[in-house]
Amino acid sequence: MTDTVHPSSGKATATGVLALVSWATLAILTVGAGTVPPFLMVGLAFTIAASLAVIKWLIKGESPLVHLRQPLRAWALGIFGLFGYHVLIFLALQSAPPVEANLINYLWPLLIVFFSGFLPGHRLRWFQIGGTIMGLIGVVVLVLGKSGQGLSFDPQYAVGYGAALAAAVVWAAYSVLSRLFATVPTDAVGGFCAVGAVLAFVCHALFEPAGLPQSLTQWGLVLLLGLGPAGGAFFVWDIGMKHGDIQLLGTLSYAVPLMSTLLLIVFGPGALNWSVALSCLLIVGGALLASLDRWRKRPAGDAVTAETP
Repeated sequence: MTDTVHPSSGKATATGVLALVSWATLAILTVGAGTVPPFLMVGLAFTIAASLAVIKWLIKGESPLVHLRQPLRAWALGIFGLFGYHVLIFLALQSAPPVEANLINYLWPLLIVFFSGFLPGHRLRWFQIGGTIMGLIGVVVLVLGKSGQGLSFDPQYAVGYGAALAAAVVWAAYSVLSRLFATVPTDAVGGFCAVGAVLAFVCHALFEPAGLPQSLTQWGLVLLLGLGPAGGAFFVWDIGMKHGDIQLLGTLSYAVPLMSTLLLIVFGPGALNWSVALSCLLIVGGALLASLDRWRKRPAGDAVTAETP
């Protein structure tokens, strides 16, 4: 069964772009929020995200059960993707230099193109494999050539680098597999966030020391995370992916690592050096190469087809 979405849905596409702009601020907001433990950060942000859905349901007089009665597989994917990714990225940004961790994390646009080749009816092309290799070389240059000190691995950042890479894989897998659940309504994301928040608070109580934000500024940044890149962005991205021009949104996503890294360098603790510049070129260049077919014009009136169970 398929769900056909016409790429001329400009409003939905523009809505999806809001998620991309929001995600460019994820790293700088996370760094500014201080050393809030990763599980606690996820719990706070997801609580805010779930509250957005509840407020919407109350205003419109909708029953939550209408939106939350979804297949178990959809729940498993939503919780795995949203909860797993954000625990990993918050851990990465706290355990490694933010610019490097951020760039490794933003392998996900490239990996989305690579993983999509394994979907039914798709196949990997030479430029997708070449782009993936370019991106991986970019990560190696970034990790081994840090701070212009030559090619040497600093083991103190191993956990952070590993978490950033795992985050990229998880988000790419979640994004690609979500194509199989195109009929699941966007409101269900509120339920995924609610369950993710409960899991995060339980994990925080079991595995982490207490570490609430220490100032009003840090609390404000946590609130912005929940309203934006670690919460509200999930809803607008879902709308864009299911009802907008998926190919255009996929191509535009390659600008996110550039915007995010620039914010860290200008306003945060990051610094521009040869390894950051070269790896950024390799990762973004590899992503553009991997998406070569997306730059080719589609025939007028062509439709984007999303698979559903």
